[in-house]
Order: sequence, then structure tokens, then C-alpha cells
Amino acid sequence: MRLGPFASSRDALKFFLYAATAALLAPFATPWIWLPLVAGGFAVSVWRPDGRALDERAVAFLAWKFRCWSPGDGGDRMTGAPLVRTGLLQLPSRRYAAVVRTGGTPVAYLPPDELGRRFELYRELLRSIDSGFVWLATTTPIRAQAVRPESSSGSTDEQRAASGYSELVSLLCRRRLLRRIYIVLGTQDSGPDAIGRLEGRVAHLLEGLGALGLRPIRLRDRSLVEAARRFGWPVEVRGT
Repeated sequence: MRLGPFASSRDALKFFLYAATAALLAPFATPWIWLPLVAGGFAVSVWRPDGRALDERAVAFLAWKFRCWSPGDGGDRMTGAPLVRTGLLQLPSRRYAAVVRTGGTPVAYLPPDELGRRFELYRELLRSIDSGFVWLATTTPIRAQAVRPESSSGSTDEQRAASGYSELVSLLCRRRLLRRIYIVLGTQDSGPDAIGRLEGRVAHLLEGLGALGLRPIRLRDRSLVEAARRFGWPVEVRGT
């Protein structure tokens, strides 16, 4: 729910904290110091390009940089290898893991028969996954650039209509989130047939998720390394 010019009460509380900090500085600093703090706090609390505030983007960027710079210490940390090109991560115990990413699909308005069918397919898929698996459910903002129409080169009226439609798309995408689910399948041993069995499990998982109406993706290269870091596994990639 919106709260005045703020998109949520959380954003309003953020601006209040900025304003309170400026009020504490006011007796000791000139207005040239605390007034920009108030204005900047209002800007980052109200303006959320692509659904994320500027300070949230800055914190996420710094956290990503810190993870990139943090040295690996072995032990429970995962060490990447050129296998990431084929969609595999190698664990310190010589075991292997693969990551599949998928999204969500709306089911609220499906007919009861179709809902029952989807549920049975989902249950059978979970039962058919032998050994263990790990998954992470998260969200990501919709990037308006991916769905905004290209600028029109026609008449003035067409350009004006295209500009208005582009603005409408940007407003609809603001604060809208997409579901992202990461599923990790791993091997239980490091034998010569471990990778072959893991590839079979991944293929079965992709087929089962596709039957549910999803569009799963087998992660490779950079996207695989980024997914591993989402699980808290700093990855050192060599030879990729």
C-alpha cells in the first residue's frame, strides 16, 4: 500500500531515518550539508527505477564486489573449474553439482481438473528425484527495457503514442517482481559414472518442469557461477 508519495511504509520509514540523521547534524553543520542529505533521502525513498531504490542497488553492488574479492579458504567452499562450461560445479570432495533455474506460472485461475493434473505432475516429479536436492526461491524485478517498445520513427502522433505506451509499460513494471527458483542436483560419490547419472537426473528434471508449463534453463558459465554465489558458495573460476 502506498503512503503519500512513498510506495510503501518501508520507504517512508527510510526517508524518516534520513531526515532524523539530518536533524541530528543540523545544530553542528551548515544547511549545505544537511539539506542535501534530506533531498537525497527523499529521492532514494521515492524513485525506484526498475523496482529497486538507488541505495539498495548500491548495497547489492558492494556486496557483490565483496564476494568477488573475498579469498577462498577451502573447506566447505566450492571451487569452480572449466566444468562450468558444460554446466557442472566441482565440490571440494570431488563431487559434482548442476543448477537449473526456472520461474513461476499462474495457476490461480486454472480449472479444477487442470489444477489437479498439475499437482499430480508436481508430486510425481518430487518423488522421482532420487538422492537429495536443494532449491532456493527468490524474486527479481522486471526489467522494463526488455518489454518496452522501440522508439517510433513515424509521424509525430505515432511517436507521441509510442512514448506514452513506453511510459505506461515502465509504470506497470515498477515494483513488479518475477519469481526465480534455483534447483541444485548433486552427486553422492565421485566415481567415473557420477557425471553420467547426474546428467540423466538433470534431463529428467528439465522434462518434468516443462510438463508443468515452466521454462527451465540449465545454467552454465557465468550464470552458473552467479547462482552458486546465491547459495553462499564463493566460486573461484579457473580457465573459463
